[in-house]
Amino acid sequence: MKIEPFGVEQWMNAWETRCELNLAETCVHSLTLEELLQMAGRTQAMPSELAAMHLTYGPITGSERLRTLAAGLYDRQSAETIMVTHGTAGANMLVYQALVGPGDKVVALTPTYQQHTSIPRSIGAEVVELPLRAEDGYLPDPERLRAAMTGAKVLAFTNPNNPTGALIPPALMEEIVATARAEGAWILSDEVYRGTAQDGDGRSASVADLYEKGISTCGMSKAFSLAGLRLGWVAGPADLLREVELHRDYSTISVSMIDDYFAAMALEVSDLILERSRRITRGNLAMLAEWVDSKPTLDWVRPAAGTTALISYRSDEPSYPLAERMIRETGVMVTPGSVMGMEGALRFGYACAPEVLRAGLDRLTGFFDLSPGGSVGIRDAPEPGART
Repeated sequence: MKIEPFGVEQWMNAWETRCELNLAETCVHSLTLEELLQMAGRTQAMPSELAAMHLTYGPITGSERLRTLAAGLYDRQSAETIMVTHGTAGANMLVYQALVGPGDKVVALTPTYQQHTSIPRSIGAEVVELPLRAEDGYLPDPERLRAAMTGAKVLAFTNPNNPTGALIPPALMEEIVATARAEGAWILSDEVYRGTAQDGDGRSASVADLYEKGISTCGMSKAFSLAGLRLGWVAGPADLLREVELHRDYSTISVSMIDDYFAAMALEVSDLILERSRRITRGNLAMLAEWVDSKPTLDWVRPAAGTTALISYRSDEPSYPLAERMIRETGVMVTPGSVMGMEGALRFGYACAPEVLRAGLDRLTGFFDLSPGGSVGIRDAPEPGART
């Protein structure tokens, strides 16, 4: 199977260990094991059940404890409709392997996490990308979606959106579900940022609860601040999960029993962890908004959820060399929009420790001033010809 390089991951691999301040990170500032144990009220040096654990294969679909806890994050799911996987990335891969074959039509709302375009293409599917537009708040236009969905087997998107932070409101989600139902299509909603909405309790509806052919993938990395566990899950119809299980037998088999154990511990105190995540993301987004609003060379649609913002800049300099120059001149790393098909923009992660975000934005303040030539960057700026 041939597959195209994963743009975001290639960028991260190249630069994340070579920057001083990482504003490209998408996970909420990670928890230490000590912090997790304190939240869970397990402050002894090592919980007795962990010390006694035999490090063998765990249950193939995930422990019943973990699946029950993950199901509790939804309105209509149970342990039987949850399949534990090796991260959300593993969940997405397994769903595509189970659902999509050569010639099938997949409609992907873009920009998105590259798995949702590259994996089905690598399988031989026809992938139709429906670009989300800033003038629509990076939300899908119902009429354009209905036209694109003719003959589709799967509709795929990230919600909250990566990289824009757009969150599909309930009424629009109902329209999307109706469109998919009319075609008999599945909906794969990558919901790894779910729980980070800027308003209310931060929660948003899951497509797995709204649609009989709705599939939610999620995990412990973004909102739950535990990317190091490499643990995720699929929530969806039981017959789909049986197909997913057939494919996982050829790859990951079970997840680590240790990862399963700590993920369950975290979900037992999910309210505490998500409250911490909302405190970080809401405070940091306010800080980022103040900074963006002070820069006449920058523009954005303010995120409604998630941990990232897509910020456009007033220059003709391509985003990849601009982001490289930013690292060299300021030590600050963000993600070039070009690796997500969004040239002319940069993705900022705002879920890091608040002091890291503040230090990074302070360093970038002069970088985005207009040069005499009319382009961003106060050093080595290109010649005149910037967009207006």
